[in-house]
Amino acid sequence: MPATRRQFLSLAGGIAAAGTVPIVTLRPLEATPAMLNSAIRNVVGEAAIRTGKVKLDIPPLVENGNTVPMTVSVASPMTPDDYVKSIHVFNEKNPQPNIGNFHLGASSGRAQVSTRIRLADTQKVVAIARLSDDTFWQVAVDVVVTLAACTEEVN
Repeated sequence: MPATRRQFLSLAGGIAAAGTVPIVTLRPLEATPAMLNSAIRNVVGEAAIRTGKVKLDIPPLVENGNTVPMTVSVASPMTPDDYVKSIHVFNEKNPQPNIGNFHLGASSGRAQVSTRIRLADTQKVVAIARLSDDTFWQVAVDVVVTLAACTEEVN
């Protein structure tokens, strides 16, 4: 039996309306501690990483992982002979483990960077500084997140 104009318009309207509804899916986090170690090794290579000199100011308990304030500072005189070349920040459970890379120089004044980050879940945040003598220094902080970020995907 041939379709009527009314049936055709009803079907076409239903398809058009279905195309405008956003589909929100939750995808599982694929990040692992191994991915964190791999991301760190991509930056430092085979160099040894020492603990100390780097300070990471980040709240230990965060209500909302969508905007987490943090400041990384490094104990350095920032002279032409002794300065911080770069600061790298990593996390353990976000889909992308490398949060940020900040490049500094002797004329930067202070070895300090401040920003806001997103955290997908309760996890470890690691800050690594590369000094002018090509040594690497790190600090790691555990952050508890009550409302996760980075888990929704809109199709």
